[in-house]
Amino acid sequence: MKADLTRHAMPAQNPEIRVTNFDEVALGYDEPLALAEAARCLNCKNAPCMQGCPVNVHIPNFIAALREGKPDVSAQILLGDNNLPSICGRVCPQENQCEKYCVRREKLGGSVAIGNLERYVADYALKSGIRPVGTKAGNARVAIVGSGPAGLSCAADLARAGVKVTVFEALHKAGGVLVYGIPEFRLPKSLVAEEIRKVSDLGVEIRTNMVVGKTVYVDELLDEFDAVFIASGAGLPSFLGVKGENLDGVCSANEYLTRVNLMKAYKEGAITPVQRGKNVVVVGAGNVAMDAARTARRLGAKVTLVYRRSRIEMPARKEEVEHAEEEGVIFELLTNPVEILGDKGFVRGMKCVRMELGEPDASGRRRPVEIAGSEFEIECDEVIVALGTTPNPVIKRSFPKLAVTAKGTIVADEYGRTSVPRLYAGGDAMTGAATVILAMGAGKKSAQAIVQQLKDSGRL
Repeated sequence: MKADLTRHAMPAQNPEIRVTNFDEVALGYDEPLALAEAARCLNCKNAPCMQGCPVNVHIPNFIAALREGKPDVSAQILLGDNNLPSICGRVCPQENQCEKYCVRREKLGGSVAIGNLERYVADYALKSGIRPVGTKAGNARVAIVGSGPAGLSCAADLARAGVKVTVFEALHKAGGVLVYGIPEFRLPKSLVAEEIRKVSDLGVEIRTNMVVGKTVYVDELLDEFDAVFIASGAGLPSFLGVKGENLDGVCSANEYLTRVNLMKAYKEGAITPVQRGKNVVVVGAGNVAMDAARTARRLGAKVTLVYRRSRIEMPARKEEVEHAEEEGVIFELLTNPVEILGDKGFVRGMKCVRMELGEPDASGRRRPVEIAGSEFEIECDEVIVALGTTPNPVIKRSFPKLAVTAKGTIVADEYGRTSVPRLYAGGDAMTGAATVILAMGAGKKSAQAIVQQLKDSGRL
């Protein structure tokens, strides 16, 4: 097939229609589009794209097999490296990872749409019943705390190496941030369940409603298992610290999205309530802020997103920012909240000030500076705070031997080895809130280290 020069865009729902539903926005490639995009790959011998992939997917190989009309082979290549490819194809920031290093990026029609092709092949594998190949389990046993992307990735790699794996999940449903944090319109929960089923089919046992540090303790797990991997995520929200933050109508994006995503509060007759504000302000500009803003729009609100820096500094994916704008989210940039205003205990508005950008701070971004006399108010009846999260302190408090940073993240080396023998950690519990694929990469690295430990001790 002769390659087109220009990258093929992903079909998507019309903004005016999608803002009224929770169906997936991006519709995926069909076979002709997938083959046309695959034909654009130059199959570079040095595969520069792979240096941007935290789980080391053999990108040119799976694309070449697809291009050659061998989707089953392509799927096996992809599944050999990535335990959750249908998820990664949807939520990974490929533009800052694999696609960033594609040689077509600058002058040859744009990077190959690696993420879109990954999604196509992974979805084909799910529909066709193609599954990763496992290994019969031996006697070695490993416990994993948390069933988010880091925990699932580590569990799958360990199971494929012949380890008996038990995952302890605090919530009533497995998946971590994949089920409570990312909206249905970006990541369908039925698909997440299918990906988790693949991990379970490798022999991994998942125990839900098990809060490590309360229901069961790390000491007990270390006594019972050969190794323990902590992948408990970063679920403790940060707040503004301004007057009025305790008013009714203020909540964290973490709570808001959990109610909507995990507990289906957006459905008519849902048991779990969620406030449906008419005028909603979302504070922040990361992917979580975009998720909260776009969710509020689907619940019928006028939504204003407040961010103290400019558009260039917004940490959210470009695609998510564009989708939010298309769906009618209003951006108040270079704006900082200084007080949440109330009436009889309920939110009635937000007092803000205008900002300008000064010299770069420690993060390398220009520091926002308040403009004197620029105060103004935004009318609102609900405020959703999306300023990041940190690890929940329950494990630290119940297991003080574990070294943590001042921010509460677990201290560990690049393979997740902590200050305690046989205890590993990875994902957001170690790095703080980051991306799904970085957490998965951490899980894979820790799995490698655990397998080596088990071999050295004669348990594997």
